[in-house]
Amino acid sequence: MHIHEYQAKFLFKEYNIPVAKGFYARTGEEIENALVHFKGGEEIVVKSQIHAGGRGKGTFKDGYKGGVKVVKSKDEARESAKRMLGNVLVTHQTGPNGRKVNTIYFTESNEIQKEYYLAVLLDRATAQDVIIASTEGGMDIEKVAVEHPEKIIRILIDPVMGIQAHQARRIAFQLGFEGDLLNEMIDLVMNLYRLYKEKDCSMVEINPLIINSHGKLIALDAKINFDENALFRHTEIMEMRDLNEEDPKEVEASRFDLNYIALDGDIACLVNGAGLAMATMDIIKYCGGKPANFLDVGGGANEEQVTEAFRIIMTDPNVKGILVNIFGGIMKCDIIAKGIIAAAKNVKLRVPLVVRLEGTNVNEGKKLLKESGLTLTAADSLSDAAQKIVELSKK
Repeated sequence: MHIHEYQAKFLFKEYNIPVAKGFYARTGEEIENALVHFKGGEEIVVKSQIHAGGRGKGTFKDGYKGGVKVVKSKDEARESAKRMLGNVLVTHQTGPNGRKVNTIYFTESNEIQKEYYLAVLLDRATAQDVIIASTEGGMDIEKVAVEHPEKIIRILIDPVMGIQAHQARRIAFQLGFEGDLLNEMIDLVMNLYRLYKEKDCSMVEINPLIINSHGKLIALDAKINFDENALFRHTEIMEMRDLNEEDPKEVEASRFDLNYIALDGDIACLVNGAGLAMATMDIIKYCGGKPANFLDVGGGANEEQVTEAFRIIMTDPNVKGILVNIFGGIMKCDIIAKGIIAAAKNVKLRVPLVVRLEGTNVNEGKKLLKESGLTLTAADSLSDAAQKIVELSKK
């Protein structure tokens, strides 16, 4: 789960990570209330709040340039905020459709002496947390890692021991800190890791972390992602969820415990098991098609969930065909067949449907489908199913 920058900075404050003064607004009245906290003539940064990067270089649908503005007065801040609020911002991460801006974040401007990068995330290769730091803050860290790998500091954290003080000192030393700033940086690293662990984050990132003109460390930006499997422990985090930033189909799927991710293709997939879903998408691509979604109904889906899965699939106007690929283990083929039949009665299937069943109760499942009177195409194997749905969807 992602949260907005202003929400991430609230958590930073809670963990004594220094941030600039800031206030958010969602309405015209809240814009006025937020600007009261700034002095006349004070430089203000006006930031659109969407779950995507590249905001500063983005363009709004009406042609207004930049989702992040540095302005010289409260009047300019008010004008910029009103242009952004309710507008649709397009960046390299949003795709051409962009994202509607529902929240504006005002922060005080800081003169930058030096920029750094700092993040904590999971290193899946070693199954350990890793702290990544660099003197090249404010830049695309992936590009830095490719072009200047020597400027990337990586410290693995033992999952049992947790972060040790000497590791935080090592990061601060390698970044070139000394004197009072050295101690500030050590505390910041320790606090950032504590936030990461206590809130069950999957990533915490500061880019850039700066030294301002007063010689103080400031987290100028903040990005936090959470492990969704651990959110049941954090009701306070769940309250930060912005459903407006998520695909409505994905939100609806989560209500029925379906693992659904929308993609940009036109062949919908309904599969049981994440690995099988990935293989299904791969073979569709191999056969010349493009998957419209990742949809794992899980090992214990019932008839209602299968029906809901079909309903969600059919809300995507791009879908030109549906491939059902079930390998029955815990999930029995006859249950899937009943779900398909129920879905066909409740949801108008306006596109070709190819079904491949294998495993537990496969004969019962095939019999139910055959006797149902549904218009569908049976497949004997995954490759056969993929070839058939690609051909049918093109027609």
